[in-house]
Amino acid sequence: MATPEYVLRLRESVGHELLVLPGVSAVIVREGPDGRELLLVRRSDNGQWTPVTGIADPGEDVDTAAVREALEETGVRIEIDRVTWVETLAPQTYGNGDRCQFFDTCLLAHPVGGRAHVGDEESTAVGWFPASALPPMAERFRRKVAHALSGERRVRIGADGR
Repeated sequence: MATPEYVLRLRESVGHELLVLPGVSAVIVREGPDGRELLLVRRSDNGQWTPVTGIADPGEDVDTAAVREALEETGVRIEIDRVTWVETLAPQTYGNGDRCQFFDTCLLAHPVGGRAHVGDEESTAVGWFPASALPPMAERFRRKVAHALSGERRVRIGADGR
């Protein structure tokens, strides 16, 4: 993932120390000819399929961050429907030694314009997938997608979704 400029500036001061950052995940759903479809990206850093994800910029609300990230990564303009899940992810260490932990807010959204395509260097592919035939994804994304598609209105909190 491209590292935001403000994080690069922080790293000049704190080195590889753990940074807690505001993350956002957007489960983007549309009605296709054969039912619901999800917009997914194949990440360039690890080759995994995921919903649109990113880091909120300073002063940016999570809904604004999700709209921006979707447009930057996929060329698709979205509107947010609701918050579906909030959790603090496990700390991770990147290849360069940087340590981050994301406070992630997952949002359900729908497209309102644009055409899906690879929009930046963070992805190698972008596509719409039938909800019944999604590519393999990490467990946390499978859980978030399933909850977002379930119609349940309760916002899940934490990794176990209590």
